[in-house]
Order: sequence, then structure tokens, then C-alpha cells
Amino acid sequence: MRIAIVAESFLPQMNGVTHSILRILDHFQERGDEVLVIAPSGEGASAVFPVPERVAGAQVHRLPAFPVAGYPNVRVAFGAVPKVKRILRAFAPDVVHLASPFELGWRAVRAADQLGLPTIAVYQTEVPGYAARYGLPFLENWAWQRVEAIHLLADRTLAPSTFAFNQLRGRGVLDVELWRRGVDTVRFTPSKRDAAWRASVAGCTREGRPVKVIGYVGRLAAEKQVEDLRVLADIAGTKLVVVGDGPLRTQLEAQLPSAHFTGFQGGEDLARIVASFDLFVHPGEFETFCQTIQEAMASGVPVVATGRGGPLDLVDNSKTGWLYTPGRLDELRSYALDLLGDDAKRAAFAAAARRSVRGRSWRAISEQLIGHYEAVIARRASLAAG
Repeated sequence: MRIAIVAESFLPQMNGVTHSILRILDHFQERGDEVLVIAPSGEGASAVFPVPERVAGAQVHRLPAFPVAGYPNVRVAFGAVPKVKRILRAFAPDVVHLASPFELGWRAVRAADQLGLPTIAVYQTEVPGYAARYGLPFLENWAWQRVEAIHLLADRTLAPSTFAFNQLRGRGVLDVELWRRGVDTVRFTPSKRDAAWRASVAGCTREGRPVKVIGYVGRLAAEKQVEDLRVLADIAGTKLVVVGDGPLRTQLEAQLPSAHFTGFQGGEDLARIVASFDLFVHPGEFETFCQTIQEAMASGVPVVATGRGGPLDLVDNSKTGWLYTPGRLDELRSYALDLLGDDAKRAAFAAAARRSVRGRSWRAISEQLIGHYEAVIARRASLAAG
């Protein structure tokens, strides 16, 4: 196949959208597909996050972009519909994949439609929900109008969770299918638990028992609500560890002075750290999926997360973790205490969490995606044939 992926964000920015694109690119390379990635230009490149011309065999076409005020790592691409149309026409893809479309994706879906190209829109970011978190609630309705327009024009929308599926259907986007995310259960495994790392970060209690580690992994940004972890910071015999980076890091370090901030971690270092947690906590209410929850579960770590969005599908309440009512931080603390205070229960939840993610390989998920591509290609061909 010839596949054009229009990415609202891509390397050097690392987030859930970028991560999923990188995994499917690996699969497409194995299949021998020809792939073009259209993405905003990136700044802040490093050895960890370069800005290469090719990734996993795919050509990367960069469009000039400007940073979003207050969130410099998020960049919005320039390039009107005619420009995107020229790029797509020159590449002549069989299908256009819109990754978390909003600004660039809105231009791309119109360009593809004008060219008669089949489109798959992958809903990954609840942009309208971010508006209130960023102090712009008056933009929420406008943002939903944009989201609806994109997904109504696309041939098919893929939603990562039941919550997202129902959210879109409720807004009139009817051609929606579930397409979840894979997880690398070889990389993320309980066997990578690191006693030396735990000792260096958390140490032991006065009685000589190892301090339990409460962990969070994710961007340090307003929509993640990391500040809610303050209700866990004073639990005796525990250490709060925050993994990730973002525009709120300095503010959060001041709000959570007893926590250990690791900065961004990736690769084997991330797998080792996550496996070394005793409990994984995610307070964000706007997760359409939440890949870090899957990675914690694969690592044999039980989860406490907010009962909204993607976590509703991932966490089996009272078996692999606990879901608390959004905004009820007393419940968050209570559930954390429940698991931290009962080693046998925590071990049972951990084992169940690991079992629950077996079989969710990226290969299987990517093959499902190919099936969706084939369906929209066939539909367009049938319509063209009349």
C-alpha cells in the first residue's frame, strides 16, 4: 500500500500520538508499504528525539510550524488546503491516515476529499476538553464543531475506547469503529523491577522496610492534572515518583516538594522504572486511551485512575486496579491506601493486570488498522464505479 499519515504532532515531540505512529510505521516497514508522514516542523531535536528525513522507512515531509503560547513543544503547522493537496497528489496514496486531526488534519481531510482519496481519522486527543483546563472554556464549543466536521468528512473514524466511541456517536459521528492500542509486553514486564533503583530513590522506612513507590508517567501539562497527586504525597512509608517533562514541571516541583521528578524517560530506562513502582496513578480526566496505564499493567503494577475516558476500558475495577470518581480526590487517596496497605491484594491485582494485557501486540493492532484501510479503499472504489 501507499499510505499518507498526516500527523498533528510527531518527532521530536514524544506523546501518545507520536508513539502510536512510530509503532505502526515499524509494521508498515515490515510489510513493505510506501509511507509518507506529513507533520509540523520540529524544534528541540536531540539524540533521543531527532528530526530525521526518514523514520522506519517512511519519508517525512515537514510543514513550517509555530509553537503554541505557553506550550512551546506543541507546534501548529502552516500550509493551506491547496498546499496539502499538492503534497498528497504528488505522493498519490491509496489511503490517508489522519492522526489526532485538528488543525493540520482539518486541512488534510478537505484536501483528500477534493482528490477523492479514502481517509481514516484516528481520534486520539480530546482537544475540546483541554480548553477549560487551559482557561479557555469559551473555545470548547468551537473545538467540538471542528472535531465533528473532520470526522464527518472522513470515510471512517477510529476511536481508542468505548468512552470515545460513545462520545463521537453522541455528536453525530456515526461511522466509528473501535481501534485500541498495542503494548510491548516484552519491553514492559515485571522482571525488570530494579531493587537498586528503588533503594536510590525511595530507600527504607525507620523500621527497615522498603518504602513503597507511587508512580506517575506522562506529560507535565495542565490536562494531566498531575497536581492532584498532592493528596498522596504525605502517605507514610511511600515515595511519589513523577516521570515525564512538560511546561508545568517547575510549578509541579513546587507543589509536590517531597516527590522525586525523573524528567523524561524512555526505552529500557522507562521499562525498568515502571516495573519498580508498587502502584501506578493517573489523575487525568481527558485521556481517550492512556497508553501509560497499559504499560504499567504489563509491568505488573496495579492502577488507580480517574473513572472517565480510556481508563474505563483498561482498568477492571476491583481486579486490576481502582477507578475513582472524577474530582473526588478523597477516593483517589482511599484507593491508593487500600492497595498500599495490603501486600497480598496488591500482588493479586498486579498479576491480574499483567494477564489482562497479554495478546495486545502492536502487530495485531496494526493488522486491524490495515483492515480498516482496505474497507475504506473498497468503499471509495465502489462509489467511483457507480
